Amino acid sequence: MMSTGPSFSTKDNTLEYFVKASNKHGFSLDISLNVNGAVISGTMISAKEYFDYLSETFEEGSEVAQALSEQFSLASEASESNGEAEAHFIHLKNTKIYCGDSKSTPSKGKIFWRGKIAEVDGFFLGKISDAKSTSKKSS
Repeated sequence: MMSTGPSFSTKDNTLEYFVKASNKHGFSLDISLNVNGAVISGTMISAKEYFDYLSETFEEGSEVAQALSEQFSLASEASESNGEAEAHFIHLKNTKIYCGDSKSTPSKGKIFWRGKIAEVDGFFLGKISDAKSTSKKSS
């Protein structure tokens, strides 16, 4: 069935403003995003920091990995010179993904995440942290 109404796949201007501040000025922000029913929680980073991380991840590997590292390094430089250009992607570090009431996926690790700003349904400032297990008293 084809939709005859207006398309609502536009980006949130406020979220894009935060991303531009991150990309241009290295602004860092704890944020949680609603994306297709999941909550993605982490710290917003610049595209440059994201691509630098990817470049470092592959630089010590095989010839193919080193070629990937060089491409990510070039992407990092390009993102830095992008200036006032429109932002299409948001980048997070220390990311956790929550689906329903279950524990986050992954539950451990330094996870970097990249997503389309236009796919974000909503957001709130702050990061979700897993509750620490506490000892419960027996009745």
